[in-house]
Amino acid sequence: MTKKQLLTVLFLSITFVGYAQTDTLRTDTTYWQKSFNGGINFNQASFSSNWAGGGVNSISLGGLINGRALYQKEKWSWDNVADLQLGFVKQQNIGVRKAADQLYLNSVAGYKIANHLDLFMSGTFNSFFAAGYKYGERDSNNDGTKDSDLFVSRFFSPAFLTFAWGLAYKPVDWFSLRVSPFAPRFTFVTDDAVRYRETVAGSGVFVQDPTAVAYGVAAGKTVRTEWLAFQLQSELNKDIAPNVNLKVRYQMFLNYETFDPDHRLDISLTAKINRFFSSTFGLTSIYDSDISGDIQVQQVLGIGFLYNVTTFKETKK
Repeated sequence: MTKKQLLTVLFLSITFVGYAQTDTLRTDTTYWQKSFNGGINFNQASFSSNWAGGGVNSISLGGLINGRALYQKEKWSWDNVADLQLGFVKQQNIGVRKAADQLYLNSVAGYKIANHLDLFMSGTFNSFFAAGYKYGERDSNNDGTKDSDLFVSRFFSPAFLTFAWGLAYKPVDWFSLRVSPFAPRFTFVTDDAVRYRETVAGSGVFVQDPTAVAYGVAAGKTVRTEWLAFQLQSELNKDIAPNVNLKVRYQMFLNYETFDPDHRLDISLTAKINRFFSSTFGLTSIYDSDISGDIQVQQVLGIGFLYNVTTFKETKK
């Protein structure tokens, strides 16, 4: 399967959720609520050569976009979310390195069957924008020493596309819990350059190896399909104080065959300083044994320009 075909499958899959509803839903725009947040963070530090405290000259630049479009009419709802983030840091004598990277898309169509209960179907996509590396951990000379950077990820390597059907519980506007007894997941690895192995167990020295399993995808394949799986998703999005917003998203994925659950937790705290500036804290924690036997953590803290516009109604207290 080519990259163009994979992108086509992704586009059709995500948009299918919306087109599964009625013609009225697709054409009537009076029932939409929308929001957009876009921000840029910039940090810079420099030191004279005789600075007694020491230090490294650095420049960092990061951007984030969060968009949401929610349709609600009678018993139907269609909720779409995009969380995009990318940042780089340049340090003296080190060069440019990636500091933050996230591509998350989620689309959920629901039909109310009882008070606070919906039947739903959803599509979720996760990947990265830019190439990722383990710096200085590759043995390019096959002599057992670390001498170069190890290429470990890029766009669509890996990428995760999950469909889910189940029951959603929404007791209030700012919290939801979705349980999916059937949630097939597709894992994509389109570039064999991200495949690697450790030369000796526990050595911490790696070599690129196109025959290695990467993110659970076997060598010679670009897609791993997990048809029989369970997914649980929980989301909280609430203003916890004036000008302070907290977003928490948790996802658990369980393959019925291996019974080895994957966990992902995203936390975002945004404090608005004034109309155009804000402080943002982000934390992502992942456990997936196909990627690592340990918990992965990414943390980002920034102060910068933030543009926000919304047509969402005031959240119920």
